[in-house]
Amino acid sequence: MAFGISRKELTEWKNAIDQGGISFLTHYWIDERFPGVNTVTKVGCKDQQKLIAWGQKHGLKREWIHDRQDGYSHFDLLGEKQVEILTKEGLIKQLESLSSLKTQPR
Repeated sequence: MAFGISRKELTEWKNAIDQGGISFLTHYWIDERFPGVNTVTKVGCKDQQKLIAWGQKHGLKREWIHDRQDGYSHFDLLGEKQVEILTKEGLIKQLESLSSLKTQPR
């Protein structure tokens, strides 16, 4: 189950993909198959070959792509690999911003 993202963030992610870029979207996520994991980063690209090459650069396998017919195929980054790749890509703030939301007073 995904949560913690706005429609605007999702639209921006899709627009970047539509323009041929590799786009990152980090949000809260819960799946009983992955206990202790509460965030995911979706890394998408319309150009399947570009996405595969990007994934190979980070040690990700082609078969790990969530292949979607709507054109928004993507890798799901979880756990340590998520932190590692976001750090390498200079995007760790996407994950840190979610962590800071958990500690904000209500």
